[in-house]
Amino acid sequence: MRKIFTSESVTEGHPDKICDAISDAVLDAMLKDDPDSRVACDTLVTTGLVVVAGEVRTKSYVDIESIVRKTIKKIGYDDADTGFDYQSCGVLIAIKPQSPDIAQGVDSALEVRDSKEEDLGAGDQGMMYGFACTETEELMPLPISLAHRLTRQLAVLRKSGELPYLRPDGKAQVTIEYNDGKPIAVKTVVVSTQHKNEIEQLQIETDIKKHVIEAVIPANLLQNTKYFVNPTGRFVIGGPQGDCGLTGRKIIVDTYGGYVRHGGGAFSGKDGTKVDRSASYMARYIAKNIVAAKLATRCEVELAYAIGVANPLSVSVRTEGTGKISDEKLEKAVLAVFDMRPWAIIKHLGLKAPIFRQTSAYGHFGRPDIDLPWERTDMIDKLLAVTK
Repeated sequence: MRKIFTSESVTEGHPDKICDAISDAVLDAMLKDDPDSRVACDTLVTTGLVVVAGEVRTKSYVDIESIVRKTIKKIGYDDADTGFDYQSCGVLIAIKPQSPDIAQGVDSALEVRDSKEEDLGAGDQGMMYGFACTETEELMPLPISLAHRLTRQLAVLRKSGELPYLRPDGKAQVTIEYNDGKPIAVKTVVVSTQHKNEIEQLQIETDIKKHVIEAVIPANLLQNTKYFVNPTGRFVIGGPQGDCGLTGRKIIVDTYGGYVRHGGGAFSGKDGTKVDRSASYMARYIAKNIVAAKLATRCEVELAYAIGVANPLSVSVRTEGTGKISDEKLEKAVLAVFDMRPWAIIKHLGLKAPIFRQTSAYGHFGRPDIDLPWERTDMIDKLLAVTK
């Protein structure tokens, strides 16, 4: 049976991704000085303006304005020619203390129950999903994997100066044709990149096809592929000058490209007590280890939590008939091997460390370019031991 599926990615200079980067940079700065910081930081960018707001509890002092400007500069908005630059933009900060009602659900519950630190409650309710499959070496769906490679390549060519006319904002979209569940061809590729005013469309099309698309996508998948490079014919006005950005507005780009379910919670700007982030990482960690152990060729894991309650309310494993054992037995194995209480997740995955800024663009999963704890496959032996 044939089917078509499409996923997209955006560059680090996309307005929403600028916001994710700032929010995670603020989080990292607080965690660096105080690993027990509680952070929920959101950012908005528009023409000439950055607004940072949220709720925090920390013992550290953080110069948020300086972090904002350094982050924008590092992304590449470092001169007026881009329509938005780190020196001239205004920065408004509206940070307030974490709600005591939320803190009570997470911290005070320990005192009420007279329990251990490991029984710290979840920072919110909700359901979180993790996924892995054998379509790529990093055990990710191929459409989102290729889309991220395209946008990363845009950034590499821009920063290296190989294509000096490129500007930070950009997008990519990849459509894959499947036959009996296996990817067989790339049907369409869309690449839109901000550029200098004087560059002709023909040069952009030629360079992007050669240096981005053909450099990234395996030749055997490019069969009668349709290419769309800057389809409007012009992309000079971009970034916050062209579009308002918000933290957490690219949750599908951040995860699996729409290939599987999503609980709806964003990641960036949140510390590990927020299960939107930590439990999503754990769900990916579980699913990836199941697939890496060859217990299934595709696996989706769902975890559900209630605020103030440590253990997940439900744990679900779905392998869509690809499992070597039943989904029910896999669920029992997951419960036996993985501790899914929020504090245990934080400890096991090292989520008190300032590691989050690097995840703010090009996806939180399947990252061959960085070492992320939830991408490790170090639980294979334990899973195999309990599933014999």
